[in-house]
Amino acid sequence: MGKVVISKSMSLDGFVAGPNVGADFPMGVGGPRLHEWFLDGPTSDVNAALQRESTAAFGAVILGKHTYDVGVDIWVDTPYPLPTFVLTHNWQPDRIAKSATFTFVTDGIESALAKARAAASDKDVVLMGAEVSAQYLNAGLVDEIQLAIIPVLLGAGTRLVDGIGDEPIELDPTLVVESAGVTHMHMRVVR
Repeated sequence: MGKVVISKSMSLDGFVAGPNVGADFPMGVGGPRLHEWFLDGPTSDVNAALQRESTAAFGAVILGKHTYDVGVDIWVDTPYPLPTFVLTHNWQPDRIAKSATFTFVTDGIESALAKARAAASDKDVVLMGAEVSAQYLNAGLVDEIQLAIIPVLLGAGTRLVDGIGDEPIELDPTLVVESAGVTHMHMRVVR
């Protein structure tokens, strides 16, 4: 069975999206800067290799309804060409996209994870969205956090994981690589 992974680009001050996320600013004001290192074509061979390695390990995606609502028109498909499970309170029928299907899950994070793991087989399940990431961290279900730390200070926006519990979550760094315009950090969640 694969890992449950949070994979995010993040500003140095801890934001994964800028302020005012919505239809006009899907990544928030200044948020697109966090993804330049791979959206405009990887800025180095190291970045390209790390991006390829991570995405090749992914077998399914779990995201929240807000992330879905903001991103679906931009992606014009699923965010990765993988089965994608959307956590929501309001059921709707599956949405078949070009490369995979969005499945809407209303019966909780454990159910979404079971469905995503079944779809992923032995590959990793990647979490998208700060709120979803915090829910899975709080439930003790995250195995690894992969960060691409961008040398920019956004000053406001959506933090990586607001709303985690009162107890610290210990992390064990497994990879730190500096590259053009980004520092990559992978950390195992200590149980």
